[in-house]
Amino acid sequence: MTRSKQRALQWTRKAAEKGHTKSCEQIAQWMYAYRPYAREVGRVGEAAAAGVATSAGVMGGHDVPPDVLIGVLHWLRTGGFDLVVVLDEFRTMELEGHNYCGNNGCEVVGHLNDFKVCPQCKTVRYCATRVRNRTGRRVDIS
Repeated sequence: MTRSKQRALQWTRKAAEKGHTKSCEQIAQWMYAYRPYAREVGRVGEAAAAGVATSAGVMGGHDVPPDVLIGVLHWLRTGGFDLVVVLDEFRTMELEGHNYCGNNGCEVVGHLNDFKVCPQCKTVRYCATRVRNRTGRRVDIS
């Protein structure tokens, strides 16, 4: 992971700690989707984990390690989300896939690893090997 992405994720965590809703959801989603550095940065301490009371219904059916799931629940609760609904959305995205393509109007659905990363910005993902960047120039993604 590049240094700029690490720094961006650390800033996202700081915003989430202050209760920024979108940042809480972003960290929780990245942790759930198995992004190793997000799991490292998003990990919560034992004190925060003790504050996450979970039921078997919420914890069951996920292919995520329990300590990671506790971190995901912590961030979702900090952001004020309905845990059952959001976790169900995360599970659906992992099982069925999601539209990760950065092209406007593209409706290709798949898993995150199926989409190629843009070689210029290294953040946007695309479904095709030839796409147009923001300026309209064609970019080859290999």
